[in-house]
Amino acid sequence: MAIKNAFYAQSGGVTAVINASACGVIQTARKYPDQIGKVYAGRNGIIGALKEELIDTSLESDKAIQALIHTPGGAFGSCRYKLKNISENQREYERLIEVFRAHDIGYFFYNGGGDSQDTAYKVSQIGEKMGYPITCIGIPKTVDNDLPFTDCCPGFGSVAKYIATSTLEASLDIKSMCETSTKVFILEVMGRHAGWIAASGGLAGQGEGEPPHIILFPEIPFNRETFLARVDQCVKDYGYCVVVASEGAQYEDGRFVADAGAKDAFGHTQLGGVAPALANMVKQALGHKYHWAVADYLQRSARHIASATDVEQAYAVGKVAVEMALAGKQALMPIIVREQAKPYRWSIGEVNLSEVANQEKKMPIHFITDDGFGITQDCRDYLEPLIAGESFPPFENGLPKVAHLKSQLVEKKLRAEFSL
Repeated sequence: MAIKNAFYAQSGGVTAVINASACGVIQTARKYPDQIGKVYAGRNGIIGALKEELIDTSLESDKAIQALIHTPGGAFGSCRYKLKNISENQREYERLIEVFRAHDIGYFFYNGGGDSQDTAYKVSQIGEKMGYPITCIGIPKTVDNDLPFTDCCPGFGSVAKYIATSTLEASLDIKSMCETSTKVFILEVMGRHAGWIAASGGLAGQGEGEPPHIILFPEIPFNRETFLARVDQCVKDYGYCVVVASEGAQYEDGRFVADAGAKDAFGHTQLGGVAPALANMVKQALGHKYHWAVADYLQRSARHIASATDVEQAYAVGKVAVEMALAGKQALMPIIVREQAKPYRWSIGEVNLSEVANQEKKMPIHFITDDGFGITQDCRDYLEPLIAGESFPPFENGLPKVAHLKSQLVEKKLRAEFSL
């Protein structure tokens, strides 16, 4: 069998551990030089393939590739660029195949969320149609933890650990000052349609009255009066109130509390800050002194406090993706299977890309308390293993060490440029 090259790309919002998946792909491919030639990485995700901007990872040292395990962000660049349906713009897919053919690429590994798995599935279809079969394997990644079938998503465990830790530490700060200072603290976290990240803040407290006192989930319709009444009661009972709010908190009619009135590149509603919106409600209705914070990119890039479980799983799905491709499997995504809760044991399974593409997994209702403001023991049992263990990066001069790549592009072989 002829040796083919591989193409790997990162897609969507990056995570603290997406590069661990890249490491898994590249290191595993290097173990099979008789089956996989070079691994090319797309510069800025799938855009790198469309523009024929391919990074030659064979020029990176083993040490540099190993360092990806403890490097956050997207080492090769990511993008928010969703390919249209084949019927709407077949030219995009034809361009991908042209580039793959020109560079003798026979394997396509796409590391991302639901939209990305949809892309990988479509590429597998167009390859067959154009007479250039290409093995397509999706690699799961999303801090939102909303991919179906997989028990959890690589990237989520580390965000959950960061949010739970930040909620705990900030709560102690507020508690110590509430008598004469801030009485309400609101932490805004990611999560457009699914409240997994917000739920992780609930791990900070276990007993009655321990913060966070309120968690706002996208799955539970937001009611202004009920929210304000709960805030006021917490201040009266405990002296302060800590709120963890999902950016996707929405009213009964589906309007986001933080709707900024714009769309992002994937067509999603651009959210404009639920924390200040909630803080303004508290100020106007209750008059309590408040502070708010937005975890934003900090939560998804905090490799210094990554979950060891998350790092291991992120590497594993990258490794297994290559093994699946070499075994002749097609249009699949490796998934994490929870085999045992206590002690926690997991393995890698698989699912068809056609089933996982563009699907969202929301919080099950039994993970949310009856009042809609907290997490249940079932939710706690689910979350705790995912934030377990520490995987500290090496430090130098007080700062984390990260990978430094050459990121050298291969010479283009196609004359025609491609306009996005």
